[in-house]
Amino acid sequence: MSSPLDFPTLSIVDHPLVRHKLTLLRDRATPTKQFKELVDEIAMLMAYEATRDLVLEPSSVDTPLETTGGWTVRGKKLTLVPILRAGLGMVEGILRLIPSARVGHIGLYRDHDTLEPVDYYFKVPGDVSERDFLLLDPMLATGGSASAAVTSLKRAGASRIRFLCLVAAPEGVRRLTADHPDVPILTASLDRELNEHGYILPGLGDAGDRLFGTR
Repeated sequence: MSSPLDFPTLSIVDHPLVRHKLTLLRDRATPTKQFKELVDEIAMLMAYEATRDLVLEPSSVDTPLETTGGWTVRGKKLTLVPILRAGLGMVEGILRLIPSARVGHIGLYRDHDTLEPVDYYFKVPGDVSERDFLLLDPMLATGGSASAAVTSLKRAGASRIRFLCLVAAPEGVRRLTADHPDVPILTASLDRELNEHGYILPGLGDAGDRLFGTR
């Protein structure tokens, strides 16, 4: 079985609340409404770790009693980019934590001839080179879509990208690390493997279907 130590770009967010909520998320009996809420909550908790090294600059603030020193995030140029459609479920939780963040979108489909992902929709803020990007998708399975999404962001001029997912398969981490060794990967769990249909085991099923009630 793969170990997190096998993947130098991988970080696992193993806070007790994340582990507890992920267990509920995996449960096949968890209904759509609760599944959405859990994805939202886990994404928000994970965002604390994903934004740990945002650059701060000193500032001052007037309290009711005096003026004191404080800190503000420099530039406030964080952009969330969900990979459609399942990545949408992670956006609102992070926005509650960082309401000043912008939101872009990437939509991908798999070409029937080449079997490679192709982006059919790509929209991010214009000042790409000045921004930090959090690329969002609940699942990192084969890694093909994640790698293609990173490639699209880099093509647009992005250089500071992190990939945030809830569960990851070793195959996907390996693919994304090989294609983009400069992109840190944060996940709540490194699962065992992919099955013959490309589903993560033990996984949590199809995140998109469970989020939007189409299972």
